[in-house]
Amino acid sequence: MISDPALGLLMLGLIVVVIMMGFPTAFTLMGLGMFFGFFAYHRAGEAWGDNHIFDLMVQRTYGAMTNDVLISIPLFVLMGYVMERGALVDKMFYSIQLAFRRVPASLAVATLIVCTFWGIASGLVGAVVVLMGVIAFNPMLKAGYDVKLASGVITAGGTLGILIPPSVMIIVYAAVAGQSVVKLYAAAMFPGFFLAFLYLVYIVGWALLNPKIAPKLPESEIKVPVRPWLVTLQQAYSRKVLPALVAALLAPARIVSAGVDGARVTYSTLVKSLGYALVPLVLTLATLWVTWWYVVIHQQADIQTPVAAATQQQPRAEETLQPLGAGAQQQESAEDKLEELGGAASRSERSTTNEPEVLQQMGSAELRGKTTAAPVESGPPPEFYTYFAVVAGIFALMLLYYYWTMEAEQFEVLRLLVMSVMPLGILTVVVLAVILFGITTATESAAVGAAGAFLLAFQARTLDWKRTKEAVFLTAKTTSMVCWLFVGSALFSAVFAILGGQALLESWVLSLNMSPVQFMILSQAIIFLLGWPLEWTEIIVIFVPIFLPMLKHFNIDPVLWGVLVFVNLQAAFLSPPVAMSAFYLKGVAPKHVTLNQIFSGMMPYMLIVIVCMVFMYIWPGLTLWLPNYLYGS
Repeated sequence: MISDPALGLLMLGLIVVVIMMGFPTAFTLMGLGMFFGFFAYHRAGEAWGDNHIFDLMVQRTYGAMTNDVLISIPLFVLMGYVMERGALVDKMFYSIQLAFRRVPASLAVATLIVCTFWGIASGLVGAVVVLMGVIAFNPMLKAGYDVKLASGVITAGGTLGILIPPSVMIIVYAAVAGQSVVKLYAAAMFPGFFLAFLYLVYIVGWALLNPKIAPKLPESEIKVPVRPWLVTLQQAYSRKVLPALVAALLAPARIVSAGVDGARVTYSTLVKSLGYALVPLVLTLATLWVTWWYVVIHQQADIQTPVAAATQQQPRAEETLQPLGAGAQQQESAEDKLEELGGAASRSERSTTNEPEVLQQMGSAELRGKTTAAPVESGPPPEFYTYFAVVAGIFALMLLYYYWTMEAEQFEVLRLLVMSVMPLGILTVVVLAVILFGITTATESAAVGAAGAFLLAFQARTLDWKRTKEAVFLTAKTTSMVCWLFVGSALFSAVFAILGGQALLESWVLSLNMSPVQFMILSQAIIFLLGWPLEWTEIIVIFVPIFLPMLKHFNIDPVLWGVLVFVNLQAAFLSPPVAMSAFYLKGVAPKHVTLNQIFSGMMPYMLIVIVCMVFMYIWPGLTLWLPNYLYGS
C-alpha cells in the first residue's frame, strides 16, 4: 500500500511527464488533482458521490471567479493585443534605428530597444518576437549581420515584456504567493531594465570586439531624409534649428513668403516644429518636477497628515491578492476547514501573509507588514537637495549641448521619435505611474491602458473591425487559459498538501540545515533547470507554491525571491527544447535559418540572466529599494 506522501510525490512527477507529452496544463492539473484527491478523501463505506474532492473543486473554482483583481489580466492582455494588431511598431523601429545609426550594431541595438519598449507596452512575448522577426530579422540578415546575433537579440529582447511591469506573470505570482501586485511591480522595475542594459552591453561589446558580425550600414541607408523647407529655414536664419525656428516665428516673412517648391511654409508648420524641438526640454522639466513633488511636497503633506499618509503609502486593499484557491472560504476558521477537508493539516502552512517577510541576512531593508514606517520629521534627507541640484545641472548641460548641436538631421530624427514613440511612451508611463504612486489599482490602470491602446490604434488608423475582433478573441482565449490554470493549480496544490507531499519536501529541505543564501541558490537552480522542459506558467502555478511555505523558515522576503524567479524564468523562453521564443522566431524566419542557429544565438543570453541574478543576490537593494521607498521601510 502506497503511503499518502508517496502518492503526493508520484503526483508531482506525473504532472511533469504528462505536460511534456503535450497535454494541456490546466486540465492536466485538474485531472490529476481530482484523481489523486479522490483517493486522498476516500473513506470506507462512503459513496463516491459524497467524496470531498468535488467540494474542493467547486471551492477552488469559486475562489478564482470571485477574485476581483484578476480582472486586470484580461485588460492588460487586451491592451497588448490591440497594440499588436494595430501595427504601431513599424515607425518606431525606423526612427530608433536612425537615432542609433552611429552606434556599433545599430540595427541590433534598435531591435533590443524596441523589444524592451514594446514588451513593456504589450507584455506579450510571442507577439513581440514575431513582430520583430518580421520587421527587423530580414534587414539585419541583409545588412550582413551574423545569424546568431540577429536571432539572439530578437528572442532575448522579446522576453523582457514578461518581466518588466505591467506583466501577467507578476499578477499570476501575486495570486499564488498572496503578495501585493503593486510592490511586485515596483520591485521588478529596476531588475528588468538592468537585464535589458546587460543585453545591450553584450551586443555592443561583441560588435566592438568582432566588427564582422555587425557590419556598418552604408551611408545611403542611414541618411536621414530632410524636408526641403528645413534647408531653406537654415539658409534664411541659422544652421541651428532651434534658434532658426524661434527667429522664423518672430520674423516669419523671410521664410513664409519664399515658400518651398511651390508650397508655402505656414505659420502653423513653424509652431508645430518648435513644439517638436522643445519636447526634450519639456520631458526633462516634467521628470524633475515629478521627482521634486513626490520627494519633497508629497512627503511634507504626509508629515502634516500622518494618518492619511499611512493610508496612501500602503497598496490599496484589493491590490493584495489572496493565495490561490483561498477564495471566500478563507473566512472560515482553519480548524473547521481542515475538518471539512479531512484533516489537511499541512495545508495551513501554505497560507501566506499579504506582506513580505524579511531578508535580513542579505542586507535588505525591512518591509513592514501591517503599518508603514513613522513619517520622517524633517522631510527628505539634506543630501537630496544636493543630489537633485547636481542632476538638474547635468540635465541642463546635456540639453544645452543637444540644442547647440541640433541641425536639420537631428531635428528630423527627433520629430520621428516624437511621432512614433512618444504617444505609446506616455501611455505606458501613465499606466505604471498611477499604479506605483497608489492613484489607481492595477485593475483600473489596466482599463486605462486598454482604452489608451484603442485610442492610439484609431488615431494611427491601423485598427479596423477585423483586427479588433481578432484582438478580443485572442484576449478571451489567453485569459481563459490563465484562469483555468489558476483553478487547476489551486486544486493540485491543495491535494498535494493534503497527501503530505508538501510537508515531506519541507522536512527534507529543513534537514539539510542550509543557510538562507544556500536555500536561495538551491531553489533558483531548481527553477532554472525546470525552465528547460517547462514553460513559465507551469513553473509558477505548480512548483513555486512548493517553495513559498519554506521562505518563512529561512526568513527570506517573498518579494525578492519572487523577482529572482521572474528574472530566472527568462531562461524558460530561451532554453531548449521548449524555448518558445525560438519557435516563434522560426515561424517567420527565412528557410535557411535553422533552429540550431537560433538556439546558439540564445545561449549567451541565458548566461547574462545568471549574471543579472548574481547582481541581485549581491545587491538586494536593486530589487527592494523602490518598494521600500514607495511603501515604507
